[in-house]
Amino acid sequence: MSPHRRRLNAALASLATLWLAGCAQPVLRTQDASRGYWRGRLALRIDALPEPTSFFANFELSGAADAGELLLSSPIGTTLAQLRWSPQSALLRNNGQTRAFDSLDALAVEATGTAIPIAALFEWLQGRDALADGWQADLTQLPAGRLLARRAQPTPVAELRLILEP
Repeated sequence: MSPHRRRLNAALASLATLWLAGCAQPVLRTQDASRGYWRGRLALRIDALPEPTSFFANFELSGAADAGELLLSSPIGTTLAQLRWSPQSALLRNNGQTRAFDSLDALAVEATGTAIPIAALFEWLQGRDALADGWQADLTQLPAGRLLARRAQPTPVAELRLILEP
């Protein structure tokens, strides 16, 4: 085979590889309650004084109450925070730094600004009512992919809304 033909074949192989790589789609996990995986959008409103605050993010929640991960990202896909917990640790990764916390609750407060009941979320997302300090979950819209939870006490009042993706 001539050198010109070898270069042409190599160029065509490179183009084919680039074309196939461009067509490749990332593997997206779908919601699977039996395996402890959910994704969607969340909105958290905290009626704090002097001014209420709101937090909106895409989320991926996986694992279980004793060991899992919550990934929060912006609408354009930028990672805002990664929360990981196990019986041995509770870690928050954001802004290129990883910080350790004494508990999942302390980790949640640092990441969101208030104590959200991450452990109870696993029960709620599986359609089971669970007690969480001051929180009441409305599970009636869960079959439609929506979850609403409100906390009246302790103050500040907070509201957590999840919209699940299929």
